[in-house]
Amino acid sequence: MIAIAASFGFGLLANFGVGNYAPTLVLLSLMGMDPRLCFPIMATGGSLMGAGASVRHLKIAQIDLRIVLGLAIGGIPAVLVAALIVKTMPLELLRWLVLVVVLYAAAVMFRAAFIGRRENRAEMATGAVSIP
Repeated sequence: MIAIAASFGFGLLANFGVGNYAPTLVLLSLMGMDPRLCFPIMATGGSLMGAGASVRHLKIAQIDLRIVLGLAIGGIPAVLVAALIVKTMPLELLRWLVLVVVLYAAAVMFRAAFIGRRENRAEMATGAVSIP
């Protein structure tokens, strides 16, 4: 039940750019699942999130087919890497790679938040804040 609720939350956060794979992998690993067995769960969660998020974009006809094509083409080698390399990767190496990905994502999000906050303060100081 915890993993289902957390997956729902990760799906919501993925729409804001957080991502789905690393948080799901960390959660399931901390719950005791072998990280090599988490990939089907992560892929299913990511695809369901993508399908749910795309409904709104299709309704308002705002979709960039170049991005869709890029993701579809990029998925082919990604699946091959997951099936042929990650499946046979030593567990310790996989854990370190996940740690690197999570720390990198956290650093990127922290930097974006810091820059956004600094820009917001500058707008507030100059009085150039526009309210939509």
